[in-house]
Amino acid sequence: MNVVGIELTSPWLLLTALAAVPAWWWSRRGHGRVMFSSVATLPAGAASWRTRIAWLPDALAALAVIALAVALAGPRVGDKSQRVRRDGIAMMMAVDRSTSMRALDLSSGNTEQTRLDAVKRVFERFVAGGDGLAGRPDDAIGLVGFAGYADTYSPLTLDHGNLVTAARRLEFPTQQGEDGTALGDGLALAVERLRAHPATSKVAILLTDGVETAGTLPARAAADLAKDLGIKVYTIGAGTTGMATVKVQTPFGEERRQVPVEIDEDTLRAVAERTGGAYFRATDAASLAGIYGQIDKLERTRLEEDRFLEYHEQYVAWLGAALLLWAAALLLRASVLRRLP
Repeated sequence: MNVVGIELTSPWLLLTALAAVPAWWWSRRGHGRVMFSSVATLPAGAASWRTRIAWLPDALAALAVIALAVALAGPRVGDKSQRVRRDGIAMMMAVDRSTSMRALDLSSGNTEQTRLDAVKRVFERFVAGGDGLAGRPDDAIGLVGFAGYADTYSPLTLDHGNLVTAARRLEFPTQQGEDGTALGDGLALAVERLRAHPATSKVAILLTDGVETAGTLPARAAADLAKDLGIKVYTIGAGTTGMATVKVQTPFGEERRQVPVEIDEDTLRAVAERTGGAYFRATDAASLAGIYGQIDKLERTRLEEDRFLEYHEQYVAWLGAALLLWAAALLLRASVLRRLP
């Protein structure tokens, strides 16, 4: 809310302020003056502080007329207010954290990073903003991680600080039985989290670098579930195909090995198409950030804004000032500045 400024309801009534001139003249020509044929008849040094300010009641009377004119013009101050309604989006991110995400092909410049590290960094900027991404402050966002099974790392929340902290805890499976790529289970868990949310617009983002090898629900079946619930799914294939460099720990220390990698683009494309979403492919860190930028532009919070003015009338203060000035003029004229009859 901010102050617009002073307005006048009837500005033409300011013309009545011209009456201040005859009011001053009438006050100056009022009764009570002693007439001298010449000031020379007055004794030397007769001027006093009373004579020096004898004009004050006349000036106060003129100012009273001016203040009355401003009051008649109807001064008022407007408060400009606005109310913003935000139609936020509920968004779940399902991220593959299987061991194939150890590949280093999404490294940026001289910074070596795994695919999972690259995804976490871009996701943080997508949520909080930075490096060309505006952030999603008005949206409820949650996070699902999946490998051999799916798990919720963060429910849908507006507390994006905790959401970013949860994303940083995404790690690779530590046990052999936990590894795998449960695409359908990851998407289904994200859809289930979105199902109960009251938002009118719901979106799931499914990111993987591999082929569905685990889980109980196929990815295409999870896509049908999302479609039935009106949830749009964007899919992202992260990484190259063919061979990729992976760091592995051996009894002799850390080694880099070339391992075969493959992305089931047909499935990812079909999941996106069934739900009205889109499929994206990221082959390096820059293209991954660009994909999140595209999704950020496609799915924006809708804003509706109402603007209105509320006025506060100010004429009472001006009317009070006119009365006080007039009363002060009369009081001075009747007391310390009284004129002789």
